[in-house]
This record gives sequence, structure tokens and C-alpha cells, in this order.
Amino acid sequence: MPNRTAVHSELYSPDSADNPSLNGGRCRSCGYVFFPPQRYGCESCGAPPEKLEAVQLGGRGTLHSYATVHLHMGRDIEAPFTIGLIVLDDGPAISSTLANRTDEGLAIGDRMKSVLVTASTDQAGNEMVELRFAKAEGSK
Repeated sequence: MPNRTAVHSELYSPDSADNPSLNGGRCRSCGYVFFPPQRYGCESCGAPPEKLEAVQLGGRGTLHSYATVHLHMGRDIEAPFTIGLIVLDDGPAISSTLANRTDEGLAIGDRMKSVLVTASTDQAGNEMVELRFAKAEGSK
């Protein structure tokens, strides 16, 4: 089995088997939870960077909106592909490419979970994995 490498290692771990967590942060002053991680200070209360701590965010949430892109714009992903806005159970709302290529079978309010998909293979034969979201089993 090839080694797996995260395309964006600062955002998630490639070692998760199912429903990978996301690398986020929390303000120790006001409790604000955010994603992606940053070290500039709290965007909610203005606390300095030293008041921020790293937290793992569960990769589950609710689909708030989505759009399917049909025109290839030169990115590494082939059209069509669907982008969703997922409100994580842990608080933040994030935009993510969905595992579903189109919006077929999706509905606002669907339960979603994070998954890792193979985006490419590097020259050494390692799988390059990306975090995406898929409809969770048992959702509508």
C-alpha cells in the first residue's frame, strides 16, 4: 500500500481512516472556534495570538448550500464538481469540494462527513489525498 500525503497537511491529517478531523483553532478568551488554523489573533474578540490554541474539529456537519461548477477553469479538478458550504457540528462554516461530482441526490440540511479522496500520485508513488465532504449514511 502506498504512503499517503495530505495535499494540504496544515488542514487535516492523511492518516485518518474514516471521517478525518480538521485542524482548527479556539480562542481561550472568548471560546470562538475557527477553521482554517491561523496565528493572527481572534477574529471575534480581538485577543492576541497567544490566546489561540489548536483544536481538532470533528468532520461532521450540515449542508447549508451547494453549487455545481460545469465549466473547467484550469484547476487541478475536472468539471463538473460540486462545492458545498458545511456548517460543522463544532461551529465553523466551511466551503469544501464535495465527494459527489454533481448535486444529484443532495439537499439542503443533509448530514455530511469528511472523507479523504486520492487527488493524484506523486513521483515517488505516494497517494496525494484531499479532504472532501460526502453525504453521511442515514441522511434524508
